Order: sequence, then C-alpha cells, then structure tokens
Amino acid sequence: MTRPDPVRPDADGRVELTCPLAMPRATAYLWNPHLVVQANCRGHVDARHMQPEPARYSYAPNLEAKTFLQPEQPPYPHQPGRFVYVRDDDDGAFFSAPHEPVRRPPEDFLFSAGSADIQWRVRNLGVEVDMTLALPADDVVELWTITVSNPGDRARRLSLFPYFTVGYMSWMNQSAAWDPALGALVARCVTPYQKLDDWPKVREMKDLTFLLPGTAPNGWEAAREPFEGEGGLHAPDAVTRGGLQNGDAIYETPLAALHYRLTLEPGETRSFRFLFGPAKTADDIQALGERYLCDGGFEQAAESLRAYQARGRGTLEMHSPDAELDAFANRWLPRQVHYQGQTNRLTTDPQTRNYLQDALGMAYVDPGATRQALRHALAQQEASGAMPDGILLNADAELTYINQVPHTDHACWVPLVLEAWLDETGDTAFLDEPISATEGPARSVGERVSTAMHWLADNRDARGLSLIAQGDWCDPMNMVGPAGRGVSGWLTMATAFALQTWASICRRTGDTNTAATMNTLADDCVRAVREHLWDGGWFARGITDDGRPFGVASEDEGKIYLNAQSWALLAGIASADQQASMLAAVEKHLDTPYGTTMLGPPYTRMHEHIGRLTQKHPGSAENGSVYNHAAAFWVRALYAIGEPDRAFATLRRMLPGPDTEDRLQRGQLPVFVPNYYRGAYELHPRTAGRSSQLINTGTAPWLYRILVEDLFGLRGCDQGLRVAPQLPSGWESARALRRFRGADFEVSYQRQDGIRHPRVTVNGVACDDAIISDIEPGRHYTVDVRLPRA
Repeated sequence: MTRPDPVRPDADGRVELTCPLAMPRATAYLWNPHLVVQANCRGHVDARHMQPEPARYSYAPNLEAKTFLQPEQPPYPHQPGRFVYVRDDDDGAFFSAPHEPVRRPPEDFLFSAGSADIQWRVRNLGVEVDMTLALPADDVVELWTITVSNPGDRARRLSLFPYFTVGYMSWMNQSAAWDPALGALVARCVTPYQKLDDWPKVREMKDLTFLLPGTAPNGWEAAREPFEGEGGLHAPDAVTRGGLQNGDAIYETPLAALHYRLTLEPGETRSFRFLFGPAKTADDIQALGERYLCDGGFEQAAESLRAYQARGRGTLEMHSPDAELDAFANRWLPRQVHYQGQTNRLTTDPQTRNYLQDALGMAYVDPGATRQALRHALAQQEASGAMPDGILLNADAELTYINQVPHTDHACWVPLVLEAWLDETGDTAFLDEPISATEGPARSVGERVSTAMHWLADNRDARGLSLIAQGDWCDPMNMVGPAGRGVSGWLTMATAFALQTWASICRRTGDTNTAATMNTLADDCVRAVREHLWDGGWFARGITDDGRPFGVASEDEGKIYLNAQSWALLAGIASADQQASMLAAVEKHLDTPYGTTMLGPPYTRMHEHIGRLTQKHPGSAENGSVYNHAAAFWVRALYAIGEPDRAFATLRRMLPGPDTEDRLQRGQLPVFVPNYYRGAYELHPRTAGRSSQLINTGTAPWLYRILVEDLFGLRGCDQGLRVAPQLPSGWESARALRRFRGADFEVSYQRQDGIRHPRVTVNGVACDDAIISDIEPGRHYTVDVRLPRA
C-alpha cells in the first residue's frame, strides 16, 4: 500500500512537512555569521554560537562533552527544545506544540522551512497554534512569535505555557530567576574551568541565558523540577494544575517557562513575541529588547536577514524537467554553500581541506570571500611548503581535536580552489600578489602554490606513492601509515590531479617552465599508480606500513573504495578498458537505491592495518555510507569521462525523492544536502538510506560546481564563458540563467534531430568555438544551445 506523501518540496519557496510522525528527525536550519540554529519538526532545537569558540545557551540535561555536530542524533528526555503547552482551563485537557513533549496526535500539522524563518502550525483540541523562529542578521538571539487562535464557534479559556530549555549549565555555578527590572527570566552560570590562565577567557563569555517576553506573563518558573513535578515533561504538574509558582533555581537545573491566561472569543487570535539567547550582562539583554521588541523590530530583523542571505544567491538559476531539483539548486544549495563559507562550520580552526573546499563553493556565491580565504590559508603555509592541518581564524585560536592528528592531503586542495576562482573571475594578476607567512620569507601566491606542489611531490616513497601518515581526506584512516611507510593511493591520484591543475594554470599565465615541471611530476604519480595500485578490476585505496594493499578484491571487507576510482578518472590515469571495468565494479559493489557508497562491503570488525574507520558502525559515516562528498567526486569524474546519464543518476540520488517511499526512508527534507545517508544496504536494509541530518559537508561546494560547470556546462575560462553542457539524455529541453563576471546569460537548451554536435548561438550569432568572449559587465546575453539526441 502506497503511503501518502507528507512532503511539499516546493510550496511557494518553502519546503513543508504535514505530519510529525512520518519523518520525526526532519530538520531545517537558520544562521547568521555568529549563530546556527537547527530545529526539527517536533520542536527540538540545537543552537550554537561563537564566543569566539562554539558554545551553547540551551543545554542538555547533564554535562555535555564539547564536540562537533554529531550525526543522527536520537531524541532523548529533556533534549533542548522550544515548546508551548496549551491547556483548556475548562476541562483541564492539554497538548504541546509543535509536537513534543506531550505528543498528543494533532488534528492538523505543518512544519514549514523557509530561507529566513522556520514555521510550525498545529491544531489540537480545537485550538490552533502557530510558531515562527527567525534570526536577525548579526545578533546572537532567537526571535520567536507564538500565535494562538480560536477557530471554533465558542469562547475558549486557555492557559499558554511557553517552555524554553535552559538545561544543565555548569557544575560550578548555575541559577535562574525572574528579573523584574528586565521583565525577563535570566539564568546565570560560570563556565567550568580549572586553569588560572583560562579565567580571562571565561570572564568574557556570555554566561547568561535569557527569555525576554514582549508581553508580561501571569507567572513564571525558573527551575525544571518544580515545573515537572511527578508528571515529567509529558504531563508536568505545573500544566495539570494550571499555574506556575514564580519560582527560582538555586544551584538547580534552570528552565525558562512562562504562563499566560487567555480568553479567546470565536475567531479571535493573540500573538506573543519572545527573545531567547545568550548574553554577558543585563544591559545586553535590555539592549536586545529595545532593538527587537519595539514596533517593527521583528520585521526589520527579518528584512536584514533576507538582505544578508541575498548575498549568497549563487550564479545559476535552472529550469529543467525536474522541478524539485530546480528548487533545491536555485534556493537551498547556494544557501548551504553560503552558510559554510560564512561561518566556517562554527569553528575557529577549520580543517584546511574543509576551509579550502568551502571557499571553492564561495567562488560561485561571493568570489571575494574565496580570494580572502586563499590568502588567509597561504599565509599559514609552513616553510617546507606543507599546508597546516587546520587554519587558525583569529589570534587566540588553537589547533584542536582532529587538527592535532597529522594528515597529508591539505596542499592538494589549493590549486583546485584556485582554478575554480580563476575560472569565475579571470583575475590571474592575483598570482603575483605577495603573501607574508608566519614561517619563511614573503612569496607571491604563485610561488606559494608551487612550493605546496613540490611538497606534495616530495611526500612520496621510492615507488612514487604518497605517504599517508595518520590520514588523508579520510580522517579516520589513521593506522595505514603511522610508521612512515604506508601510502595513500587516493592521495597519489589527487597529487597528480593537483599538479596537472597547477600546470594548466601556469600555462594560462605563460609560465611554461613551471607548467612543464608540474606535468613531469604528475606523470610520475600517474606511473606509480598504474604500476603499483591496479588490482585487476579497480584501483587499490593504498598500501599499509607492513606492505599490505587494501581496497582490493582479496579483502573480505572494504574490497573497493569509491574515491580511488573517482580520482583515477579525474587525473586521467585509467585506460579505456580500465574505465569500463571500474564502472562495472562500482555499479556492482557500491551502487544502492540511495546513492553510491564510499566503500564496500562495509567493515564489521576492527582492522588494525586501516584504523578507526573500520570501527564505525557498518553503513555509517566513512564506513560504507552514501558519503555525499565522495559521491560528488564520483559525479564530477563521470562527467569528466563523458558519462552524463550515470553522473546525473548519481547526482539525483544525493537528494531525497522524488517518490514518497524514498523520502520517508531518508527522513530528510530537501533543504540541504546531508553529510551522508546510511549505507550497508544488503547488511542492514531497514536503516539503509537514513539521513545523517548533518548540514556541514564538503558536498555542497562540489555539487554546486557540478551543476554550474558540468550539468549545464557554463564554465569560465580565460577567454570568457565556455558552453559545454552534459544534460541527461531524458531531458528534451532546459533553461538556465547564469551570472558571470557582471553579465547575465539567459541560456536555453533544446534537443534537435539531424545534428551530431552541439550548436551555440549568442544573440542570434553562431558561436563556433562555444566560448562567449569579450564579455561586457552589465550586459544581457541570449544564448541558444542545440543538442543532438542521444
């Protein structure tokens, strides 16, 4: 029996979900440069802000470890959320909106994700509750509007209890109370610390969490236990008795709960506004209240956020037979690229590869940000030419967590990002700009890239294969080469590709000597891969310290890795016969209904010659999931060898739908591309396809680049804009608006009988070389592309 589709994927610029049970972990997110808030359809919220390190103001019920965003977070009691209990004061019945924590089945439900706000609408017990979350463009504060309506034909006496989680703030010092001067509930804590040297930092932290209402409540409660009593969150004593006791929290777990008594006549509506967030002082809270709880304050904030997000609109607007893909590509994907490029995934020491690839995406959204990111990264280059494991974003930042583990791939991303930026801007003069670094003398951008490439080439063994240390792009591959002998097949391929890319850039600028040197080094990498890593049906992923190949057919687990095949294609390493064998192997071992997995079969036990990658649950994360970042590389490689139908099929499976069962299995709304979907399709079919719900992923910049440059074939070059589309054979026609170097290009694509090669006309004039040159900023170009039938 076919289940009804609860998702409206393009509801007037929004994505909507009509049932809280169908996709209970479905989320949407909002952000500004200092704050990211991810909320799910049932009311749970994960909010993080920078001060300057990432921090919370709405906490879990016990002491939390500080870590990066975690995948597939399961719900748990007292998970941070923003709820409102609604009680009928005539009969004592009650429900909660959006759905948690009471979970009373709604009469009507809507979760609506927009680019600048998130909305919920719930009808229960004949009462309608609308909730809207928005953010301002700059301040760290949530803006909430809660509206209660009586659509019935009789008056309703109601109690409204907005409930905002504060949680376990600190084992050192935590409390909460109503502040009559502010008219707000304020929770206070001292961020725990031990070292004397940490106090100057702790002293400057925003250790207040506040709930500031625009309308004075009838009561409040600042401590969790008195609010819940014996009923718990599902049926709290405060709600069942119909009132709050105006209590405080004295070294008890704080919360922020308010009470409003309402009488609503038939058709009557009442709205309430709230500010919720962190602050350093009471004066900060007062200032925020004056700024946003005044007439028009929320409206001005919404306009400022829309203006901020408009700067990330992207360079492509597509119109194809796939309307859901259009909506995602035009609205949600550039938004995600902009989010990552602006926030650096909420860290002060992003991994170098992440920082650079996020900057790659910004080349199509805000090229100036890419330029600045390249300069900032190259300024931290080591004297040897190596790129650091992480990029420090401010003077107080330190390399932490994964950035304390040596990885050897970071330099290879530099020319790939630079190429994308140069293709968009044509600004080759940038290569001559000097950059001073913390180590070594000042060097030009071009010199620094060459130095990085020489470091990559030198970081190889006697066979010509790249040393891996404790990881490459795959972070948890930490036991392949800690003794200094293990090699990465993927990194050798990526090194070849990086050297080829830099050689191409050098040729463009007339530096033929450097180009020749780089090509020679790249050829040696290609030779080494062909000689040592071809396994008969596909390329091996690497060779361990002890000389054991992995990612090969003789292994019972992890026989084949996707990245080794993708980058062998990108670097032109595979012969035509090898390509055919690799395509068949990927289809057999890695393709699933939910996408192409990163490796297969997934590991089910620890393999100490590979590392902690094999300890991750089969089908999760790097252990055989549909890891979309790796899938994007595969898509790019398929386009590179002229396989547009395979490429598009893989690309389309990176998004949920379009059929209902696929959406429900993934549990993901098409408002971002997630880090991964579960793999292990044959081993664990029940959970295969489930979304990680992680919004941070290197997939986004590569996917956007693929849509622009490969699918629609609108790629910049020195002469101008090259037109070389690779539309899927099933598309008869499509349209695109491309913004490029200050001009607009309105491009129509149409399949035509009787032609063997694409034909391009620009403003009615044939363009035989398919390159639109002499582009004039501010001009509008009409481009017609005729394509042969497949």
